Amino acid sequence: MKRSHFLKGLAAGTLALPVGLRLLGGKAQAPETERLVSGKRYDWKMVTTWPPGFPVLGEGCQLLADLCREMSGGRLNITVYGGGELVPALQAFDAVRQGSAEVGSGAAYYWAGKAPAAQFFAGYPFGLNAQQMNAWLLAGGGMELWRELYADYNLVPFVGGNTGVQMGGWYNREINSIEDFRGLKMRMPGLGGRVLEALGGTPVLLPGGEIYTGLERGILDATEWVGPYHDYIMGFHEIAKYYYYPGWHEPGTAFEFFVNKEKYESLPPDLQRIFAVATHYINMYTISTFEAKNAEYLEKLRAVDTLSIRPFPDDLIETARKAAVRVIEDYAAEDPVAGKVYASIKRFRELARPWSAMTETRFYNSLIQ
Repeated sequence: MKRSHFLKGLAAGTLALPVGLRLLGGKAQAPETERLVSGKRYDWKMVTTWPPGFPVLGEGCQLLADLCREMSGGRLNITVYGGGELVPALQAFDAVRQGSAEVGSGAAYYWAGKAPAAQFFAGYPFGLNAQQMNAWLLAGGGMELWRELYADYNLVPFVGGNTGVQMGGWYNREINSIEDFRGLKMRMPGLGGRVLEALGGTPVLLPGGEIYTGLERGILDATEWVGPYHDYIMGFHEIAKYYYYPGWHEPGTAFEFFVNKEKYESLPPDLQRIFAVATHYINMYTISTFEAKNAEYLEKLRAVDTLSIRPFPDDLIETARKAAVRVIEDYAAEDPVAGKVYASIKRFRELARPWSAMTETRFYNSLIQ
């Protein structure tokens, strides 16, 4: 009976889609009047947390703007501003919700001081990888919760890419045990920063454009960023001696586009769909580009004679994992909305883990030589 219902629904185009996937379109249900294409032009500004023209992330913002302009026949035009060009990088959230710009790009953990639950929509230490993060957001209930949270800030969120598992960071001293984190001043945002603090370090929040200078001048003892591609072009190998892995603090960090709710709802339905489809394209573009480029640039970093690329000790990883569980549970208990979101993502992780162990984990372990 289930099979019959599924096949009939498939043929009729009436199968219900999760909200994340419904943003792609699905079968049109809009009234005839909403299908009419208006000739009105919409000129939007996008503010970002990324340096101007930043590879992958800044480029992805410009690609989104290009796609929207081309698919709309010039009716939706978005001008992209890098961090600091129109507003400071970490003021993008406020600029969009207040209407100074129509759309922004960043990572949700940057706004933890305003909305504690936002952190989980970027990711959390020892949490979901990129594939699982997309699954939770787009088909596991995450996007419904994200939209519910951002509605209170006059915003509509869209998933905008993922780094995949990150590297563990750049250090100017060896990390041989958990004791080496004590007193360490490290650029680490989000819940990873809270875990670092629990391990005795001092987290520092800096936008991407200020990290190199902070490390060079001794404001930072260490920094995490993304992975080999970005880290190489940022030049961290020129001023740090040790590069550790894996990035337990960010196993699959999701990025976001966030739109002023009133501005988004003022768009005709076809332009809303165009914008949504374009963000889904950028979501795939970002993780695909990072995967390809990180593989290429890891080889470049391995050729740097002054750099030592090392794994974190196993006992350090285990200590960090236990600390992360305590920190995240306490954090979720501090705010009812954060608790609700964490319950959802935790439930999804517990559901996904056995499947991942049978497939991804087993497969990768079989490749170890």
